[in-house]
Amino acid sequence: MTRILVADDEPQLLRALRITLRARGYEVETAPTGAAVLEVAARRHPELILLDLGLPDLDGIEVIEGLRPWYDGSIVVLSARHDPDDKVLALDAGADDYVTKPFGMEELLARLRAAVRRAAPAPDSVVVTTDAFTVDLAAKRVTAGDHDVRLTPTEWGLLEVLIRNPGRLIGHKQLLSEVWGPAYQQEFGYLRVYVAQLRRKLEPDPSRPRYLITEAGMGYRFEP
Repeated sequence: MTRILVADDEPQLLRALRITLRARGYEVETAPTGAAVLEVAARRHPELILLDLGLPDLDGIEVIEGLRPWYDGSIVVLSARHDPDDKVLALDAGADDYVTKPFGMEELLARLRAAVRRAAPAPDSVVVTTDAFTVDLAAKRVTAGDHDVRLTPTEWGLLEVLIRNPGRLIGHKQLLSEVWGPAYQQEFGYLRVYVAQLRRKLEPDPSRPRYLITEAGMGYRFEP
């Protein structure tokens, strides 16, 4: 059973989400503050955190930054902030998706399912090795030299699509559909943010990428 931690300071919304998610078969933990999110996440190890940015004690961005050094699960932001800059800040900090309030429950559930799928183990044992890093698809593990490279579930999902198609151009819409879902085919900003993050973690010189190549106006490809 997938465990989800729901963090929001609106008691009615927190209760509605808890009831709905439990009815859909999820195990649900709740937290009304940023400090509680960090404490419950460390103690209960949820597969996914649904996080409101407007918590009373800590800004949600601070919570994400506090989670990401050690938390490998998915983080889906749920926020009343509609400014694109807030979305970019959350994604840069390590969020995997961003849902604005008010939201449709079915859309939210679909996004949660997509986030859980991205974090699921790969079905085979393909290992891809470059001069800079090695990717083990079965173990969902990336190493550079003797060190593990920590990726978020969305970073992993994007890298996996590219790794499985070496030398092949993958279009923007295909990447967005495969990693985030068909409803995200116009969210080109997501790709820019996450490709930049992958390059910072994997490329010897992120400003001059050798492996994660941009095809201007078309998409991206992995060059082994």
